[in-house]
Amino acid sequence: MTAEPTTTQRATGRPPAGSASRQHTLRERNLRLVARAIYDAAPSQTSAATPPSRADVAAATGLTRATVSTLVDHLVAARLVAELAPVSAQRAGRPAVPLVPARRTVVGLGLEVNVDYLGVRALDLSGETVADAVEHGSFHDSDPTTVLTRLGALAADVATRLQADGMRVAGARLALPGLVDARTGELEVAPNLGWSSVDPVGLLGLGGLPVHVANEAKLAALAELSGDVPPSFLYVSGDVGIGAAIVVDRALFLAERGWNGEVGHVVVDPAGPRCSCGAHGCLEQYAGKEAVLLAAGLPLDAPLRGLVAALEADDGARDALRRAGRALGSALADFVNLTGVSTVVLGGVYTELEPWLRDDVVAVLRERVLAAPFAEPDVRAARASQHAALTGGAREVLREVVADPAAWV
Repeated sequence: MTAEPTTTQRATGRPPAGSASRQHTLRERNLRLVARAIYDAAPSQTSAATPPSRADVAAATGLTRATVSTLVDHLVAARLVAELAPVSAQRAGRPAVPLVPARRTVVGLGLEVNVDYLGVRALDLSGETVADAVEHGSFHDSDPTTVLTRLGALAADVATRLQADGMRVAGARLALPGLVDARTGELEVAPNLGWSSVDPVGLLGLGGLPVHVANEAKLAALAELSGDVPPSFLYVSGDVGIGAAIVVDRALFLAERGWNGEVGHVVVDPAGPRCSCGAHGCLEQYAGKEAVLLAAGLPLDAPLRGLVAALEADDGARDALRRAGRALGSALADFVNLTGVSTVVLGGVYTELEPWLRDDVVAVLRERVLAAPFAEPDVRAARASQHAALTGGAREVLREVVADPAAWV
């Protein structure tokens, strides 16, 4: 039944005030529903799902086929969605046209400063890496202005090349190895860089490009969400520093300011060596990359492959990593007891060291986690690629594009 026109409509022939606004809001909502349905159903590295058609999207969203068809046309025109070749229908009717995230049209940038490298990575909406730039160096006790200016220049060069190839850069996420205030984006402290009280976005010099700042381990954890990891897990990022992120129901747990997850500064032994944070006996002094290299008799600048070679051939190196594994397990047991999350994902340098670390980490978790007899600790290597924070950062940018496609239509 058609509603009777209001007095205003009869007098003016126009919808009442606010109707256009409501229609615009409804259109934005429906665009989000359609975009989300297409992206959620897209095939991935761990899923061979069949791309949905317009009819599939209508069934998934509850919208009419006519509405879905119009909205899909808008998303295709905006180069957020692409149509594949039609697939013959199993029964009478038009062939179905599969819908997938568009490739090489809109991209997100992941940026990172770590102790021994600067990085920029660009991903497109399909999840493909379309640009990668990593510059190695030593950034212990470095000048933030110098380092961030250099990273900004690296990012600007990548963005310029992508734009020349017809791609639009939606924004960037900057990963830093320290305490980042999730509300303001300011870096409070990064002990291994020697930085404190830094507002990093302006120092990048990227003009009007939207840039948000986050902790390195938290962005790296988000890179795992495209795999077969459980919906809740603890991600541990090992390097010179050791960070962690808690993921609950596929979303980051940030607490009040986003400062949780600093597992590297959990005290393993109060009488232990002094840490860069000023305390004594922090986990980083036992299981950080430099601590492990020293214990294995290798120089601090030895590449990870050198440590792996030593582990394959030398009992002394294996003993050093076993000690690191037990220290790591001790700190993680506190986390597991506090959070109740029984899956631990080992990222960063721990991904390649996992074959030598895992048994000792699991043994300590079994000893110290109260719930271990009822929920076996699940310790696994990260599935994301090297420099996972770059991938996680770029994906966060693109997640926002999909969450608000109306801004691009």
